[in-house]
Amino acid sequence: MPFRFGHMLGIEPLSAEEILFLLDQSKPFQEIQRHPLKKLATLRGKTVALAFFEPSTRTRISFATAAARLGADQMNLQAESSSLKKGESLLDTVRTLDAMKPDCIVMRHSSSGAPDFVARNLALPVINAGDGTHEHPTQALLDALTIRDRRGTLEGLNVTILGDILHSRVARSNIHLLSKFGCRITLCGPAMWLPRELECLVPAGSAIRRVTRIEEALEDADVIITLRVQQERLHEPALAIDEYILQYQLTSERLRIAKADALVMHPGPMVRGLEIEPAVADGPQSCVLEQVTNGLAVRMALLFLMIGAETSSERDSSHAAD
Repeated sequence: MPFRFGHMLGIEPLSAEEILFLLDQSKPFQEIQRHPLKKLATLRGKTVALAFFEPSTRTRISFATAAARLGADQMNLQAESSSLKKGESLLDTVRTLDAMKPDCIVMRHSSSGAPDFVARNLALPVINAGDGTHEHPTQALLDALTIRDRRGTLEGLNVTILGDILHSRVARSNIHLLSKFGCRITLCGPAMWLPRELECLVPAGSAIRRVTRIEEALEDADVIITLRVQQERLHEPALAIDEYILQYQLTSERLRIAKADALVMHPGPMVRGLEIEPAVADGPQSCVLEQVTNGLAVRMALLFLMIGAETSSERDSSHAAD
């Protein structure tokens, strides 16, 4: 294997070549999703610990399905039953999981940097399934896979990201990833969700801009990533729900400002009628369901590279991608 992945904690430290390698490795697992029989024995005898200290449905089920389709056993720790609620420290909790000898931990946590902390204290691979407002690396990878499938390339695209960018780990991972391929990124939302610090997420010389008018943001867009907006953040007098819909909802009329073949993406769960108009969510430019399917492929590829390739190397005495 040309690249080795001890952990998957974020997109920021990855090179463009490593990202393309991961996308290429995901292609065979895309094909598997189309087969009537999707179960493999690649990770038979391996165990994946799913440690979700923050509520999750889509990402947790996606990782669980990816592990199952590769033949791995699973341990499940969810927020509502976590020992952290009883006062146990994060380190003690994950050390307890480690003592049960899993081969990998997939972790979501509300604190930025928590997966990195765990990775520095345990010897087994850690995959970040979302940490605070830091990163969500597998979401960015599945988004990139979807874009490349539809557009044929990641290079030089005009990408617009709409919504609550300040609090979005999805936005941060996508900004890190797409800027490595020369994409021109436009961030759009209410001014309070567009701090100047967001410009520091891209390398020097990369094209990124912040605008508050959705019409300006959509001009010449190849890809539109609409983010989930938590309704509890829309109770301020200056930004009530009705006002957000009026100013920032992605509608069919506004979509016509972008390129005719612009892709519409959403990490889910989306609130129809708030962030996105139902006709757009279900329209021909929408990639929402493709993103879900590609999420399985990306996560299967990661699990294989981090714990399955080791098994293959034991058979053929080649190097493992651990």
